Amino acid sequence: MDKRIKLIATAFLGVASMGLLSGCDDYLDITPQSEIAPQDYFRNANQLGAYTINYYTSGDNWDAEGNGGCFPFEDKGFASNTSLYHDDEGTDNECGTGAKGYFNEKSGTQVGATGGLWSFRRINELTYFLRTVYPRYESGSISGDEVMIKHYIGEAHMLRASEYFFRLRRLGDLPIRPFIVPLDRDVLIKVSERKPRNLVARFILADLDSAINLLSDGAKTGGTNRITRDAALLLKARVALFEATFEKNFAGTPFVPDKAAGWPGASKEYNKDFVYDNDTEVNFFLDQAMAAAKEVADRHKLASNNKRGFGATAFSSAPTNDYYNMFAGTDASSYPEVLLWHAYSKNQSVAHSFNLRARNRCGLTQEFQSAFLMENGLPIYDPASGYKGDDYIEDTKVNRDWRWQLFMKSPGDYLYAGNDRIRHGAEGKTIDGEVTYVPAVYSTSHSFASRTGYAPGKMITTNDAFVSEHTDETNTIVYRSAEAYLIYLEAAWYKFGDGLDATAWDYWKELRKRAGIAEDPQITINATDLDKEWEYTRDLALYSAGKRLTSKVLYNIRRERRCELMNEGQRLMDLIRWRALDQLVKPEPSYVGSYHLHGCKIFGPISDRLKSKSLLKHDQPDVTKNNVSSPNDTETSKLYRGDANYLSLFRINPTNEWYDDGMTWKMAHYLMPIAQNHFLESSPTGSDIENSPIYQNPYWGTQPQTYAER
Repeated sequence: MDKRIKLIATAFLGVASMGLLSGCDDYLDITPQSEIAPQDYFRNANQLGAYTINYYTSGDNWDAEGNGGCFPFEDKGFASNTSLYHDDEGTDNECGTGAKGYFNEKSGTQVGATGGLWSFRRINELTYFLRTVYPRYESGSISGDEVMIKHYIGEAHMLRASEYFFRLRRLGDLPIRPFIVPLDRDVLIKVSERKPRNLVARFILADLDSAINLLSDGAKTGGTNRITRDAALLLKARVALFEATFEKNFAGTPFVPDKAAGWPGASKEYNKDFVYDNDTEVNFFLDQAMAAAKEVADRHKLASNNKRGFGATAFSSAPTNDYYNMFAGTDASSYPEVLLWHAYSKNQSVAHSFNLRARNRCGLTQEFQSAFLMENGLPIYDPASGYKGDDYIEDTKVNRDWRWQLFMKSPGDYLYAGNDRIRHGAEGKTIDGEVTYVPAVYSTSHSFASRTGYAPGKMITTNDAFVSEHTDETNTIVYRSAEAYLIYLEAAWYKFGDGLDATAWDYWKELRKRAGIAEDPQITINATDLDKEWEYTRDLALYSAGKRLTSKVLYNIRRERRCELMNEGQRLMDLIRWRALDQLVKPEPSYVGSYHLHGCKIFGPISDRLKSKSLLKHDQPDVTKNNVSSPNDTETSKLYRGDANYLSLFRINPTNEWYDDGMTWKMAHYLMPIAQNHFLESSPTGSDIENSPIYQNPYWGTQPQTYAER
């Protein structure tokens, strides 16, 4: 019952002020696990805390869907795989000119010869910690404050659970290793046996229960700048909802441990007595999700949104907006909504470059823009919505859900307090004496470019001192209670259907109230037309298991989650657990045809504002010189609502591998493959794949450099 992860401890600077350390470098001087003499270490509370914080996350390898770890860290160099606020790229929410390898006919994903995610080193190290520390704690041989000792043991449980959860999401069935694996082939073979995913998820929840029983509120250990009990509760709710919905939506497939459905684990003798009941497991995890989420939601109210916009006018003495500043400030400790956050300090050489890099990057999609409701609660296609249209990007904010108003930067927006000269977007013509601004969708070097025109705005600072290399101290929000509201709401639908329960309706109203839209969800539900939603939003979450949703309530719950968690790195995880990508599989009966993503309506009023239309290069004799799609594109099925005036992200260069089909999917990609060397190393002879206790994930082979079979 444990968990783990890795991190440069000085990122959590809040701990430095509470006397846990004599200096931040103490955390960096921790002896590596392999070199620690147990008799000399883990003898006092400070040593326990200094050890566990090194597993929060490594700043050079965090990626929510790639390398592992659940606690994001803004790397000093803002490497492409280190930002929570860019990890929705390649989904229907956010995209540049390409797509992640997941969305490709072949995909860059292949069976590896070595490596991959089948790695348990950090899990083993945390297990070692727990097995060493527990006997000492029980015998009273660890000195220090009792609350702190228990807290740091609880941290190890949560960290190990987090590491397991990452691998559960990407690999499914896993070994459950309660001890360190010795260099003994017979033991290695035994501990490589994969346990069915529902048992792994139950193990993770048990680990988190241990964490919850041991963790404090952080009063003595750094507050929310470090793991707390309620952060563990939220992770428990997240794990439980993920597993409940995954098993529900993948029922009757090889992705759940159903022998009758072709589960690959059924081929192993050690699973011969395993019995699985889908309904029982789904209901268990739903109950766990609701209970944990409710405890968090009831104790942590949402940050306030005073509807003070950022950007439309120059900064003044008007009150700031807590909802915006929670993400864009430097100290999130005062927000009850925040359960865990990262702090930074350039004076201690722990600063990042997010706001420098974020000024020129991919953007939010036209499809995502169309999903946000109006303040009156109506979808944009409703005749009474009052939607101003999208001829200009700034028009899409008018009377709109405040999450779109606050967290999307449009051309002309003022950015920095105390510096009214700098505005977002590229300078265009002077019209009626006023300099206009346009999205620099055509540029990869402009200071305020956005590949779609709709620039992401979460974590965008208002302090222009944070926009040069390695100077950014903008905090990172890791866990917040709004997710607990969303978890309870979704789990309640799976339990009760469209009727929900009173608590779910109340939470939904609170989320909508903070978003600045009509509080009653029924207004939106009544106005929802699922056919028009697909026409306008192309929301992949309109589907599960290749079938269009029929419940308007469930769809709007998914919409709520999509909008509330924009740019927080959970979109692909959601699409996977909802099984919302089958309809992109060719040539499945549910295949919806070419799936393309788009940016703003670049041709028309926006391009008219440009000083030089030659900046928009299309239909060039040398197609590699194109920087935007063609307004003459006749492939209407690949355009936003058949209108070539919208920037079509995959149809800029005909040599682009997504040019014709757009984003596609393979069923195998719901889980990642296990590399060949793990089969060989765990086999009795060291060279016999068939007799390895490990089995491959559905629709993947075991030969290196091979693509998914289906």
